[in-house]
Amino acid sequence: MTYQDCLDYLYQQLPMYQRIGNAAFKKSLDNIIDLCEALGQPQHKFKSIHVGGTNGKGSSSHMLAAVLQEAGYKTGLYTSPHLKSFTERVKVNGQELPQDYLIRFVEQNKELFESIKPSFFEMTVALAFKYFADEQVDIAVIEVGLGGRLDSTNIITPEVSLITNIGYDHQALLGDTIVAIASEKAGIIKAGVPAVISTKQEEAEEVFILKAMKVEAPLYFATDKFRLELVEGDLERQVFQVYSNEMLYLAGLELDLTGSYQKYNLPGVLQVLALLQEKGYSIPEEALRAGLAKAKSITGLKGRWQKLNDSPLTICDTGHNEDGIKQILQQLEALQPKQVHMVFGAVNDKDITKVLQLLPKVYTYYFCQADIPRALPVADLHKQSLEVGLKGTAYTSVSEAINAAKANAAPDEVIFIGGSTFVVAEIQEL
Repeated sequence: MTYQDCLDYLYQQLPMYQRIGNAAFKKSLDNIIDLCEALGQPQHKFKSIHVGGTNGKGSSSHMLAAVLQEAGYKTGLYTSPHLKSFTERVKVNGQELPQDYLIRFVEQNKELFESIKPSFFEMTVALAFKYFADEQVDIAVIEVGLGGRLDSTNIITPEVSLITNIGYDHQALLGDTIVAIASEKAGIIKAGVPAVISTKQEEAEEVFILKAMKVEAPLYFATDKFRLELVEGDLERQVFQVYSNEMLYLAGLELDLTGSYQKYNLPGVLQVLALLQEKGYSIPEEALRAGLAKAKSITGLKGRWQKLNDSPLTICDTGHNEDGIKQILQQLEALQPKQVHMVFGAVNDKDITKVLQLLPKVYTYYFCQADIPRALPVADLHKQSLEVGLKGTAYTSVSEAINAAKANAAPDEVIFIGGSTFVVAEIQEL
């Protein structure tokens, strides 16, 4: 079996949320429990940090992994979905899962898959846990896939749980109120395990307090301890003064993730690291600084407010829900662009009406659809966009739309590519 044979088998045999959407989501932990039992309970053989939330969980996971790696720990990192290669999902010290490990894992466990019939995500989580156990990592950062309570990753007992921003996304599966969504995210709060909430949000706050009380978990709202002041920022880095209890905690803390929304993620990351230090982990200040200043290069993170070109300035971002798009639009506005050429696509299992209503009517749009079954057909996207007053042209592929934007944009204008993780995934320069 070649690597491509292996991927073809997985894509054909296992329902995959990335491709088909809600039909692939299993509302039960039974499959992952059965898989891991058959594999020797690998999830209990390494220390972990569990990271959930609506927006920011991927960035936060990568920042934590980068700092822990710089501190000298053999660090696993599990994230989803992937942008370019399946092996991006599972990393140890920034190195992607070896293709031959995946091949062996699938060959050895085909009968198990055919018996349990897991989803693609369930299989991938089991694979990650087994790989981290085999590699004997010191600690692994595990990002929740969707929700929390019923997410396949939720069979670990972490050192710390982290929940980032709560916003509207996947309402068909998680509920259509912030309280309902927060309740699903709060499902990763475990008995006696410290839980960190990155940002205090009025609607969600009580949900976390009640869950933490119920399971007797110490609860920390990171913004109660840490306050950030942006002192410098451009397309290459951000620099913050960090205050704790109104005293200067870290001066000139540099971050190579340049999305303005990172100001909501960084307090949670700092609080988790402080709790790990209390548990006896050695995380010197120089490791913290180096990890955050080089998080992208250490972990290979892509697609978060990433500059692709200077002339015209070309930026991509995987933000795709209301909160994510609002942050992107604020940051585009801060560039004071002469004109924005936006390459935009979406998925078909979400109501994008509110997102489309947020988009400025003065931008020039290049509508497209990613090459996955879950993509919203570009004709439907174009029609919905015209109904809210957006002006643009429909293209049958992401690459066509990007090429058209490049042809039309003047050197002093801005091209933005996004709307969906899967649109960003098809950028050739990424």
